[in-house]
Amino acid sequence: MEMKNAVHALGALSHESRLAAYRHLIQAGADGLSVGELREKMDLPPATLTAQLNVLRAAALVHDQREGRVIRVRANYLQMNALLAYLTENCCGGTASCDPVAVCVPGKSTTSL
Repeated sequence: MEMKNAVHALGALSHESRLAAYRHLIQAGADGLSVGELREKMDLPPATLTAQLNVLRAAALVHDQREGRVIRVRANYLQMNALLAYLTENCCGGTASCDPVAVCVPGKSTTSL
């Protein structure tokens, strides 16, 4: 990841509502959440949530998919892992004493949404 992309992603996460939304999406796993489900969890007005999701989309931290009349939002785990790797690539001055960052791989939900 390039520094400008890391700065953009960190800037997108530097707001309380965006960070909360992103954490909800990470917790939801590969299935993600519909915009309505996310709005209910966050108790935000629709326009506010849309604006916050647009910032996360612009930083490539989330992506969405239309499913009929529903828009499902999912965390972009590749981008998250790239950001974590960027932040820790020089951990401990490059010595072997640091363990590598664990890569997060979302599992499929076993419950129906």
